[in-house]
Amino acid sequence: MTIFANPAGSAAAAAPSYVRALLDLLGPREPLEVLSELVPWLESRLRGLPDDVVRRPEAPGKWSVAAVVQHLADSEMVSGVRGRLILSEERPQIQGFDQDRWAALCRYLDAPLPRAMAQLAALRESNLALWRTLGPAELARVGLHSERGEESLGLLLRLSAAHDLVHRRQVGRILGGARDDV
Repeated sequence: MTIFANPAGSAAAAAPSYVRALLDLLGPREPLEVLSELVPWLESRLRGLPDDVVRRPEAPGKWSVAAVVQHLADSEMVSGVRGRLILSEERPQIQGFDQDRWAALCRYLDAPLPRAMAQLAALRESNLALWRTLGPAELARVGLHSERGEESLGLLLRLSAAHDLVHRRQVGRILGGARDDV
């Protein structure tokens, strides 16, 4: 298990090291630039791949590319809601979620890749349109995450960008030789 696995049962205890690992992965990169790269990056790598390739899990019990894209779409929805709560309320409670439970109950393994990509693209476009309008005072607003404590909207964007990078690596591993440009 990697630091990026973030299982729900130990999320609160692992939160500091998980956040640090994500921020280290992002490094000095601008979050909005990284966030804007994801959909084109995925489209270029997934175009024309047969269904059996995008449905093949990385390993037994692991996600396929289609499942990863559905997870990214759901994560984008969650980030959008969290960000809007932080913008519109004073120190709102931000609930963590069990990504593995969502994957099972929302049937990520059955997710049609075109639908998951469309969801991700629409949600990301909507969120980026809002995030690009925010100033320093808005980015400094905070919510209280149920597992990680106080988090600013600026930190949420940095964590979201790093989350993209984690899953770009994962997609690259899953595709392996299926795409020589991964």
